[in-house]
Amino acid sequence: MLQNRVDPKGDLIRTPARGSWTGNRGVIHDGHRNIVRPFKRKAWLICLLEFKGRQRQVMTPNRWTELFFLDEATAFSAGHRPCAECRRQAFNRFKHCWISGNPEFGFTDKTPIWKIDDVLHKERINRSAKKVTYTGSVDHLPAGVFVLYRGEPYLFAGGLFLRWTPEGYDDGVAVSGVNGVEILTPRSVVKAFRAGYKPQMAVTSQSVPR
Repeated sequence: MLQNRVDPKGDLIRTPARGSWTGNRGVIHDGHRNIVRPFKRKAWLICLLEFKGRQRQVMTPNRWTELFFLDEATAFSAGHRPCAECRRQAFNRFKHCWISGNPEFGFTDKTPIWKIDDVLHKERINRSAKKVTYTGSVDHLPAGVFVLYRGEPYLFAGGLFLRWTPEGYDDGVAVSGVNGVEILTPRSVVKAFRAGYKPQMAVTSQSVPR
């Protein structure tokens, strides 16, 4: 079982559960398909599982390392963003919402994506390769954001906290009475969600009451 599934904290785990998206951080495995580094480049991508009929052998030596995510919200929490090649429409939408939601950087639609990747990299991981988190209010969280609640990653959706597992989400927990929370999703990405980007979430009617 390969160590190629990504959790909301950005850690790479082993699980038989399958993901609905793939992505990468560059070449981070060795010739024996073992993970040897947390990332190789600042562009952490979210990609389609299938694109133009291309076939790949997972963790081919010297090729980018295929990573997998339960849903797009998980990938964003880990610090990834849409790929500009296989997900061009989502990439354009995310970039537009990111710029709209983060005016303090002075970026425009002509700003190269590597500048946004530089911001994301500082927000996702520190110099010790540890996940960067920060405290915020539940009152201002948009749907799709991950928080640490009771020491575990929970998705905020439908006014509830949903506990993340590799297979999906457990039943929701009401957030009434919860004040400051430790937020996992990078700060600028949360602002992009507020500006209109709606991440795909693998939630069901059972986990989020209608």
